[in-house]
Amino acid sequence: MHAERRHRVLQAMGISPWVRRHPSTGVPAEAPVGSPAAVEAPAARCIVVLPAQLPPRTLDLLGRAFHAAGAGIARAGRILVADGKPQSPVPHAPAYLIFGQAQAHALGRELPAPVMDRAHIALVESPETIITGAEGKRRLWAALRQLRRALAAERGD
Repeated sequence: MHAERRHRVLQAMGISPWVRRHPSTGVPAEAPVGSPAAVEAPAARCIVVLPAQLPPRTLDLLGRAFHAAGAGIARAGRILVADGKPQSPVPHAPAYLIFGQAQAHALGRELPAPVMDRAHIALVESPETIITGAEGKRRLWAALRQLRRALAAERGD
């Protein structure tokens, strides 16, 4: 059960787990039972919630914006929302970047209230609005700055 949950959480964050292999045989090595990596999955620091079925141009623009905002946001897990429901489990994180009201409502239905109270949630317009106007882009940059500050404060920088 724990391994399945760990796999789902890592997949939601966009992380592909690597397996250490023995140099001579190429067979995966067993993880030590007491090692922290074998016990619990790494916690997500930031989650981006996007609508499903975005055009490639929009995804490219958002990817460049995330990359420009720093590694913490560029490596953020991504959750896609279709028909008002996330397509994968939503992990608990200290920060969320949400694109559009529909995705915000989907996140609100999935996360418990105490998690949402502790998290920094930045809500911006839907990606279509960001692509078409300068005001949407300015709000996206402002939200990315807020997220960077929130992640730095949470980390203690």
